[in-house]
Amino acid sequence: MKETDLLIIGAGPVGLFTVFEAGLLKLHCHLIDVLPQPGGQLTEVYPKKPIYDIPGYPSILASDLIDNLMEQIKPFKPEFTLSERAEKLEKLDDGKFILTSNKGTQIKCSALVIAAGLGCFEPKRPPISNILDFEDKGIDYVVREPEKYRGKKVVISGGGDSALDWTIFLADVAAEVVMVHRRDSFRGHLDSVQKVVDMAESGKIKLITEAEVEGVGGNGQLSNITIKKNSGESFDINTEYWLPLYGLSPFLGPIAEWGLNLESKSILVNTFDYSTNVPGIYAVGDINEYPGKLKLILCGFHEATLMVQSAFARVYPNKKKQFKYTTVSGVDGF
Repeated sequence: MKETDLLIIGAGPVGLFTVFEAGLLKLHCHLIDVLPQPGGQLTEVYPKKPIYDIPGYPSILASDLIDNLMEQIKPFKPEFTLSERAEKLEKLDDGKFILTSNKGTQIKCSALVIAAGLGCFEPKRPPISNILDFEDKGIDYVVREPEKYRGKKVVISGGGDSALDWTIFLADVAAEVVMVHRRDSFRGHLDSVQKVVDMAESGKIKLITEAEVEGVGGNGQLSNITIKKNSGESFDINTEYWLPLYGLSPFLGPIAEWGLNLESKSILVNTFDYSTNVPGIYAVGDINEYPGKLKLILCGFHEATLMVQSAFARVYPNKKKQFKYTTVSGVDGF
Protein backbone atom coordinates (compact mmCIF):
# COMPACT_ATOMS: atom_id res chain seq x y z
CA MET A 1 0.00 0.00 0.00
CA LYS A 2 1.26 3.47 -0.90
CA GLU A 3 1.16 6.23 1.74
CA THR A 4 1.27 10.01 1.48
CA ASP A 5 0.39 13.19 3.37
CA LEU A 6 -1.96 14.62 0.76
CA LEU A 7 -3.77 12.54 -1.83
CA ILE A 8 -5.02 14.60 -4.77
CA ILE A 9 -7.76 13.22 -7.03
CA GLY A 10 -7.20 14.89 -10.37
CA ALA A 11 -3.93 15.82 -12.07
CA GLY A 12 -5.24 18.85 -13.95
CA PRO A 13 -3.78 22.35 -13.54
CA VAL A 14 -5.33 22.94 -10.10
CA GLY A 15 -4.25 19.52 -8.84
CA LEU A 16 -0.70 20.16 -10.05
CA PHE A 17 -0.53 23.60 -8.47
CA THR A 18 -1.78 22.08 -5.22
CA VAL A 19 1.42 20.00 -5.20
CA PHE A 20 3.50 23.19 -5.36
CA GLU A 21 1.67 24.92 -2.53
CA ALA A 22 1.72 21.76 -0.40
CA GLY A 23 5.39 21.28 -1.15
CA LEU A 24 6.18 24.68 0.29
CA LEU A 25 4.81 23.32 3.58
CA LYS A 26 6.80 20.09 3.18
CA LEU A 27 3.67 18.02 2.55
CA HIS A 28 4.22 15.03 0.29
CA CYS A 29 1.60 14.55 -2.44
CA HIS A 30 0.30 11.66 -4.51
CA LEU A 31 -2.00 12.32 -7.47
CA ILE A 32 -4.45 9.88 -9.04
CA ASP A 33 -6.17 10.49 -12.37
CA VAL A 34 -8.26 8.39 -14.73
CA LEU A 35 -6.42 9.90 -17.71
CA PRO A 36 -3.13 8.41 -18.93
CA GLN A 37 -1.15 11.65 -18.49
CA PRO A 38 -1.24 14.74 -16.24
CA GLY A 39 -3.08 17.81 -17.45
CA GLY A 40 -6.78 17.06 -17.16
CA GLN A 41 -8.97 18.83 -19.71
CA LEU A 42 -6.05 20.96 -20.86
CA THR A 43 -4.21 17.89 -22.11
CA GLU A 44 -7.18 15.73 -23.06
CA VAL A 45 -9.56 18.21 -24.69
CA TYR A 46 -7.71 21.30 -25.94
CA PRO A 47 -3.90 21.02 -25.64
CA LYS A 48 -3.26 23.44 -28.49
CA LYS A 49 -5.74 26.14 -27.49
CA PRO A 50 -4.46 29.38 -25.97
CA ILE A 51 -5.39 30.45 -22.42
CA TYR A 52 -5.51 34.18 -21.68
CA ASP A 53 -6.19 34.54 -17.94
CA ILE A 54 -3.01 33.13 -16.36
CA PRO A 55 -1.12 35.92 -14.56
CA GLY A 56 2.12 36.86 -16.28
CA TYR A 57 1.15 35.18 -19.56
CA PRO A 58 -0.75 37.31 -22.10
CA SER A 59 -1.34 33.99 -23.87
CA ILE A 60 -0.14 30.45 -23.20
CA LEU A 61 -1.03 27.17 -24.87
CA ALA A 62 -2.84 24.73 -22.59
CA SER A 63 -0.15 22.08 -23.08
CA ASP A 64 2.62 24.59 -22.30
CA LEU A 65 0.89 25.58 -19.06
CA ILE A 66 0.85 21.92 -17.98
CA ASP A 67 4.52 21.54 -18.93
CA ASN A 68 5.36 24.58 -16.80
CA LEU A 69 3.35 23.31 -13.84
CA MET A 70 5.07 19.91 -14.06
CA GLU A 71 8.45 21.66 -14.06
CA GLN A 72 7.40 23.80 -11.10
CA ILE A 73 6.55 20.80 -8.91
CA LYS A 74 9.64 18.72 -9.75
CA PRO A 75 11.52 19.72 -6.57
CA PHE A 76 8.73 18.20 -4.44
CA LYS A 77 8.83 14.75 -6.10
CA PRO A 78 5.10 13.95 -6.21
CA GLU A 79 3.95 10.44 -7.08
CA PHE A 80 1.38 9.71 -9.79
CA THR A 81 -1.13 6.92 -10.32
CA LEU A 82 -2.50 7.40 -13.84
CA SER A 83 -5.11 5.59 -15.95
CA GLU A 84 -6.92 4.63 -12.74
CA ARG A 85 -10.19 5.95 -11.31
CA ALA A 86 -10.73 6.75 -7.63
CA GLU A 87 -13.31 4.15 -6.67
CA LYS A 88 -13.72 3.34 -2.97
CA LEU A 89 -12.92 5.47 0.08
CA GLU A 90 -12.57 4.18 3.63
CA LYS A 91 -12.08 6.41 6.66
CA LEU A 92 -9.99 4.89 9.45
CA ASP A 93 -10.43 5.33 13.20
CA ASP A 94 -7.39 7.64 13.35
CA GLY A 95 -8.99 10.01 10.79
CA LYS A 96 -6.84 8.91 7.87
CA PHE A 97 -8.22 7.56 4.60
CA ILE A 98 -7.56 4.61 2.34
CA LEU A 99 -8.53 5.11 -1.28
CA THR A 100 -8.85 2.12 -3.60
CA SER A 101 -8.77 2.58 -7.37
CA ASN A 102 -10.74 0.64 -9.96
CA LYS A 103 -7.59 -1.40 -10.57
CA GLY A 104 -7.06 -2.24 -6.91
CA THR A 105 -4.30 0.26 -6.11
CA GLN A 106 -4.56 1.43 -2.50
CA ILE A 107 -3.25 4.74 -1.20
CA LYS A 108 -3.33 5.83 2.45
CA CYS A 109 -3.40 9.54 3.23
CA SER A 110 -3.88 12.00 6.08
CA ALA A 111 -5.95 14.39 3.98
CA LEU A 112 -7.77 14.05 0.67
CA VAL A 113 -8.16 16.77 -1.96
CA ILE A 114 -10.64 16.43 -4.80
CA ALA A 115 -9.37 18.51 -7.73
CA ALA A 116 -11.15 16.53 -10.42
CA GLY A 117 -12.31 19.45 -12.55
CA LEU A 118 -15.83 18.68 -13.69
CA GLY A 119 -15.36 15.01 -12.80
CA CYS A 120 -15.11 12.18 -15.32
CA PHE A 121 -16.10 12.83 -18.91
CA GLU A 122 -17.76 11.00 -21.72
CA PRO A 123 -18.40 12.39 -25.20
CA LYS A 124 -21.84 13.51 -26.30
CA ARG A 125 -22.35 10.91 -29.03
CA PRO A 126 -24.80 11.48 -31.87
CA PRO A 127 -27.54 8.79 -31.99
CA ILE A 128 -26.01 6.72 -34.79
CA SER A 129 -26.26 2.94 -34.35
CA ASN A 130 -22.77 2.00 -35.56
CA ILE A 131 -20.86 5.05 -34.33
CA LEU A 132 -18.77 3.01 -31.87
CA ASP A 133 -17.34 1.02 -34.79
CA PHE A 134 -15.51 4.10 -36.05
CA GLU A 135 -14.37 5.79 -32.84
CA ASP A 136 -10.60 6.39 -33.17
CA LYS A 137 -10.96 5.07 -36.72
CA GLY A 138 -11.97 8.35 -38.27
CA ILE A 139 -14.35 9.69 -35.62
CA ASP A 140 -12.77 11.91 -32.97
CA TYR A 141 -14.65 13.80 -30.26
CA VAL A 142 -11.73 16.05 -29.33
CA VAL A 143 -8.78 17.42 -31.27
CA ARG A 144 -5.56 16.38 -29.53
CA GLU A 145 -3.06 16.76 -32.37
CA PRO A 146 -4.06 19.01 -35.27
CA GLU A 147 -1.27 17.69 -37.51
CA LYS A 148 -3.15 14.41 -37.69
CA TYR A 149 -5.56 16.08 -40.12
CA ARG A 150 -2.99 17.68 -42.42
CA GLY A 151 -3.89 17.10 -46.03
CA LYS A 152 -7.01 15.12 -45.08
CA LYS A 153 -10.72 15.55 -45.73
CA VAL A 154 -12.45 16.59 -42.51
CA VAL A 155 -16.10 17.10 -41.55
CA ILE A 156 -16.83 19.05 -38.36
CA SER A 157 -20.23 19.05 -36.64
CA GLY A 158 -21.35 21.50 -33.96
CA GLY A 159 -22.37 25.09 -33.47
CA GLY A 160 -20.37 26.18 -30.42
CA ASP A 161 -16.96 27.76 -29.94
CA SER A 162 -15.04 24.49 -30.18
CA ALA A 163 -16.54 23.59 -33.56
CA LEU A 164 -16.05 27.14 -34.86
CA ASP A 165 -12.47 27.45 -33.58
CA TRP A 166 -11.35 24.13 -35.05
CA THR A 167 -13.07 24.86 -38.36
CA ILE A 168 -11.08 28.08 -38.61
CA PHE A 169 -7.83 26.43 -37.54
CA LEU A 170 -8.08 23.28 -39.65
CA ALA A 171 -9.00 25.25 -42.76
CA ASP A 172 -5.25 25.94 -43.06
CA VAL A 173 -4.27 22.35 -42.23
CA ALA A 174 -6.73 19.95 -43.86
CA ALA A 175 -7.17 19.45 -47.59
CA GLU A 176 -10.90 20.03 -47.22
CA VAL A 177 -13.10 21.15 -44.34
CA VAL A 178 -16.87 20.78 -44.28
CA MET A 179 -18.80 22.21 -41.34
CA VAL A 180 -22.25 20.81 -40.62
CA HIS A 181 -24.65 22.46 -38.16
CA ARG A 182 -28.24 21.55 -37.39
CA ARG A 183 -29.36 25.19 -37.21
CA ASP A 184 -28.77 28.33 -39.27
CA SER A 185 -27.40 30.24 -36.26
CA PHE A 186 -24.45 29.55 -33.98
CA ARG A 187 -23.80 29.67 -30.21
CA GLY A 188 -20.18 30.80 -30.43
CA HIS A 189 -18.47 34.18 -30.39
CA LEU A 190 -19.74 36.51 -33.09
CA ASP A 191 -16.22 37.11 -34.40
CA SER A 192 -15.69 33.38 -34.92
CA VAL A 193 -19.09 33.00 -36.55
CA GLN A 194 -18.28 35.81 -38.99
CA LYS A 195 -14.92 34.24 -39.85
CA VAL A 196 -16.57 30.91 -40.66
CA VAL A 197 -19.23 32.61 -42.79
CA ASP A 198 -16.57 34.61 -44.65
CA MET A 199 -14.49 31.46 -45.25
CA ALA A 200 -17.55 29.68 -46.62
CA GLU A 201 -18.38 32.57 -48.96
CA SER A 202 -14.79 32.66 -50.23
CA GLY A 203 -14.80 28.89 -50.82
CA LYS A 204 -12.12 28.10 -48.26
CA ILE A 205 -14.52 25.75 -46.43
CA LYS A 206 -17.93 24.29 -47.16
CA LEU A 207 -20.72 25.20 -44.73
CA ILE A 208 -23.87 23.09 -44.52
CA THR A 209 -26.51 24.41 -42.12
CA GLU A 210 -29.93 23.12 -41.09
CA ALA A 211 -28.55 19.60 -41.42
CA GLU A 212 -26.83 16.89 -39.40
CA VAL A 213 -24.92 13.68 -39.90
CA GLU A 214 -27.25 10.69 -39.65
CA GLY A 215 -25.01 7.85 -40.82
CA VAL A 216 -21.38 6.74 -41.06
CA GLY A 217 -19.74 4.05 -43.16
CA GLY A 218 -16.48 2.47 -44.18
CA ASN A 219 -14.55 -0.79 -44.22
CA GLY A 220 -12.89 -0.72 -40.79
CA GLN A 221 -12.00 2.96 -41.28
CA LEU A 222 -14.37 5.88 -41.81
CA SER A 223 -14.71 6.72 -45.49
CA ASN A 224 -18.12 8.35 -45.89
CA ILE A 225 -20.95 9.98 -43.95
CA THR A 226 -24.60 10.59 -44.70
CA ILE A 227 -25.95 14.09 -44.17
CA LYS A 228 -29.66 14.76 -43.81
CA LYS A 229 -31.07 18.25 -44.31
CA ASN A 230 -33.96 19.47 -42.16
CA SER A 231 -35.97 19.57 -45.38
CA GLY A 232 -35.64 15.76 -45.63
CA GLU A 233 -33.00 15.64 -48.37
CA SER A 234 -30.14 13.17 -47.74
CA PHE A 235 -26.79 12.79 -49.47
CA ASP A 236 -23.42 11.11 -48.89
CA ILE A 237 -19.99 12.71 -48.91
CA ASN A 238 -16.56 11.10 -48.73
CA THR A 239 -14.37 12.04 -45.79
CA GLU A 240 -11.45 10.66 -43.81
CA TYR A 241 -12.41 12.22 -40.48
CA TRP A 242 -15.59 13.31 -38.76
CA LEU A 243 -15.32 15.49 -35.67
CA PRO A 244 -18.68 15.68 -33.82
CA LEU A 245 -17.70 18.48 -31.44
CA TYR A 246 -20.80 18.52 -29.27
CA GLY A 247 -18.85 18.68 -26.04
CA LEU A 248 -18.31 16.29 -23.17
CA SER A 249 -20.77 15.31 -20.45
CA PRO A 250 -19.33 15.43 -16.93
CA PHE A 251 -20.27 13.05 -14.15
CA LEU A 252 -18.86 12.60 -10.64
CA GLY A 253 -18.59 8.83 -10.83
CA PRO A 254 -17.90 6.97 -7.54
CA ILE A 255 -17.13 10.26 -5.72
CA ALA A 256 -20.89 10.88 -5.63
CA GLU A 257 -21.24 7.92 -3.23
CA TRP A 258 -18.81 9.22 -0.59
CA GLY A 259 -21.34 11.11 1.53
CA LEU A 260 -20.33 14.58 0.38
CA ASN A 261 -22.84 17.43 0.20
CA LEU A 262 -23.56 17.95 -3.49
CA GLU A 263 -25.35 20.54 -5.59
CA SER A 264 -25.84 20.07 -9.33
CA LYS A 265 -22.96 17.58 -9.61
CA SER A 266 -20.65 19.92 -7.68
CA ILE A 267 -19.24 19.55 -4.15
CA LEU A 268 -20.27 22.18 -1.61
CA VAL A 269 -17.35 23.64 0.36
CA ASN A 270 -16.57 26.11 3.13
CA THR A 271 -14.65 29.01 1.60
CA PHE A 272 -12.56 29.42 4.77
CA ASP A 273 -10.42 26.45 3.68
CA TYR A 274 -12.44 24.72 0.91
CA SER A 275 -13.26 21.83 3.21
CA THR A 276 -16.28 19.62 2.59
CA ASN A 277 -18.80 18.32 5.12
CA VAL A 278 -16.52 15.29 5.66
CA PRO A 279 -13.56 16.26 7.90
CA GLY A 280 -10.28 15.71 6.11
CA ILE A 281 -11.73 15.97 2.60
CA TYR A 282 -11.32 19.17 0.59
CA ALA A 283 -12.44 20.18 -2.92
CA VAL A 284 -10.77 22.78 -5.14
CA GLY A 285 -11.21 23.88 -8.73
CA ASP A 286 -14.19 23.42 -11.02
CA ILE A 287 -15.62 20.52 -9.02
CA ASN A 288 -16.55 22.65 -5.99
CA GLU A 289 -19.41 25.09 -5.46
CA TYR A 290 -19.98 28.08 -3.18
CA PRO A 291 -21.65 31.51 -3.42
CA GLY A 292 -19.85 33.60 -6.03
CA LYS A 293 -17.97 30.65 -7.51
CA LEU A 294 -16.18 31.29 -10.82
CA LYS A 295 -14.95 28.26 -12.75
CA LEU A 296 -11.55 29.66 -13.70
CA ILE A 297 -8.11 28.06 -13.41
CA LEU A 298 -6.97 31.22 -11.60
CA CYS A 299 -9.65 30.76 -8.93
CA GLY A 300 -8.65 27.12 -8.48
CA PHE A 301 -5.05 28.21 -7.82
CA HIS A 302 -6.28 30.57 -5.10
CA GLU A 303 -8.45 27.86 -3.52
CA ALA A 304 -5.54 25.40 -3.46
CA THR A 305 -3.30 27.96 -1.76
CA LEU A 306 -5.71 28.45 1.12
CA MET A 307 -6.68 24.80 1.34
CA VAL A 308 -3.16 23.48 1.99
CA GLN A 309 -2.85 25.72 5.04
CA SER A 310 -5.72 23.85 6.65
CA ALA A 311 -4.48 20.48 5.37
CA PHE A 312 -1.12 21.09 7.02
CA ALA A 313 -2.79 21.49 10.41
CA ARG A 314 -4.56 18.18 9.86
CA VAL A 315 -1.44 16.30 8.79
CA TYR A 316 0.74 17.84 11.52
CA PRO A 317 -1.63 18.92 14.33
CA ASN A 318 1.23 19.52 16.81
CA LYS A 319 3.62 21.23 14.42
CA LYS A 320 3.86 25.01 14.14
CA LYS A 321 3.43 26.27 10.61
CA GLN A 322 5.61 29.14 9.41
CA PHE A 323 4.37 31.08 6.43
CA LYS A 324 7.16 32.24 4.14
CA TYR A 325 7.31 34.25 0.95
CA THR A 326 8.88 32.47 -2.03
CA THR A 327 10.11 35.87 -3.24
CA VAL A 328 12.37 35.98 -0.16
CA SER A 329 13.26 32.34 0.48
CA GLY A 330 12.85 30.75 -2.92
CA VAL A 331 11.65 27.18 -3.35
CA ASP A 332 15.00 25.76 -2.19
CA GLY A 333 14.57 27.61 1.10
CA PHE A 334 11.65 25.36 2.02
